[in-house]
Amino acid sequence: MPDKLNEKNAKKPVKLIERTLRYQGHVLSVYDDYVDVAGHKTHWDFIHHIGAAAVLPVLDDGKILMVRQYRHALGRYTLEIPAGKRDSEEEDFELCAKRELEEETGYRAEKLEFLLFVNTTVAFLDEKIGIYLARDLKPGKKHWDVDEELGAEAWELSALQKLIYEGKLTDGKTVAAIQSYAAKFRL
Repeated sequence: MPDKLNEKNAKKPVKLIERTLRYQGHVLSVYDDYVDVAGHKTHWDFIHHIGAAAVLPVLDDGKILMVRQYRHALGRYTLEIPAGKRDSEEEDFELCAKRELEEETGYRAEKLEFLLFVNTTVAFLDEKIGIYLARDLKPGKKHWDVDEELGAEAWELSALQKLIYEGKLTDGKTVAAIQSYAAKFRL
């Protein structure tokens, strides 16, 4: 059965008329986009991000290794899975995930299992995060960035899900990873 919404949109495409860079930061680029939407010219904000990777590390006892770090945009500490941006547009998501796991937790994994991709804020941002599962963790070398202050903590899956349902754990990639892991392995 055809999707009526997609069928309707296919007849009236959105066309980019002009894109102007307004700000180039360390992590993202902000643009003004002028677009034609079915004959109507309008302005949209667009933010480009080179993408990131995240990893849900499961310890031998079944607990999930989380990191607690300060997030300036929220003005508070958050509980998250280890993650970080890719070094370049070409960097493999899995290689990035392996690097971030070791840098942020001090553990490494020889093999990661793909869980899912997440687009974080589809209305104006193209950030894509590849999320992986890591088991059989081995000691590695923790290496925090100069602007990071992290703490690693082991959590039971059920306790993390409780925090999600209470609205206390709200990081999108972390929520997606935990719920995907629980559903995939029926935990």
